[in-house]
This record gives sequence, C-alpha cells and structure tokens, in this order.
Amino acid sequence: MTIEERVINVITREQHLDPGKCTMDSSFQELGIDSLDGVNIMFALEEEFTISIPDSIARQMKGVRQVVEDLTRFMEDPERFKAELVRTTMPLETVPEKPAGGVQ
Repeated sequence: MTIEERVINVITREQHLDPGKCTMDSSFQELGIDSLDGVNIMFALEEEFTISIPDSIARQMKGVRQVVEDLTRFMEDPERFKAELVRTTMPLETVPEKPAGGVQ
C-alpha cells in the first residue's frame, strides 16, 4: 500500500467517512476535521507509520495532499525536513536600531 493510500485510510477510519469521500485533494475543512480531530489523526498516523510527528509539522497540515507530501519528506530525511520547517515558519528576528550619534 502506498503512503497516499495509507494516509487516506487512516483519515477515513478516524473520521468514520464513507469510502471515496477522502481524496488527495480534500482539505481538512471539507472533511469536517477540526483541530481536535487533527490531533487524533496525527496520533493515528504516528502509529500507522511508526514515527513521531513533531507538533510543528502537525500544526501546518491543512489537507490530505499536504499530509502525504510532508510525511513523505519527513520520512525520507527527518532532520532536514525539521530544519526546513523551522526556516519557513519562524519569524525573522529584528535587530534594534542604534540611536544616531551613539548611546547617550
């Protein structure tokens, strides 16, 4: 079974959806998945794939395709994926400007 099939099966099972309702193009909103449902799905995916999904990754997932793509990238190279996620989600630090003429 492919990653796509496994993810769709997990979501369908966890949400008690009719077979075929969940597709690669389904958003969590379309499937009626709220944040608590999303947490339960992430736990089920961790069990299905025998991995630990960092919270920072789980919070970014909004649809089936994104889950499949992120899980695939994460499983291929977890450390690289986490590093990429940090770079794209962390706000840039602002450096305070020095007052003109130095400190008074």
